[in-house]
Amino acid sequence: MKVLMMEKDVHKLRFLLAGEDGSKGKDGLQRRALEEEIERATIVPRHELPADVVTMHSRVRIIDMRTGEQLVYQIVYPQEANYAEKRISVLAPIGVALLGYSEGTEIEWRVPSGTRHLRIEAVEQPSELREAAA
Repeated sequence: MKVLMMEKDVHKLRFLLAGEDGSKGKDGLQRRALEEEIERATIVPRHELPADVVTMHSRVRIIDMRTGEQLVYQIVYPQEANYAEKRISVLAPIGVALLGYSEGTEIEWRVPSGTRHLRIEAVEQPSELREAAA
């Protein structure tokens, strides 16, 4: 599966990762996972990024392939996260799992109870990306 990330997002994510000690606990595991995703991603300027790719601040509709449950999340920086508002940190397992993938992609997401099989159904870009594409 091809991972695409926008230059602007990668710059901010690297700054986030460099500014905090991720050596302890499960958050450290997520930081390493995000670093790995960045390393394997194709990094592109904003104008080359397809509209259906999950970026920072994208709203993403996913479906659980086992249960049929549909979920909508917005991928945000840790300080913006608010689970009640469905704003999920990029350092949460699902944030790392979704970032850089496009509509139609199926992913596996590890949770404490096992592994969930999810499909990205729809991606809504943040307003500044929609306006730039217009």
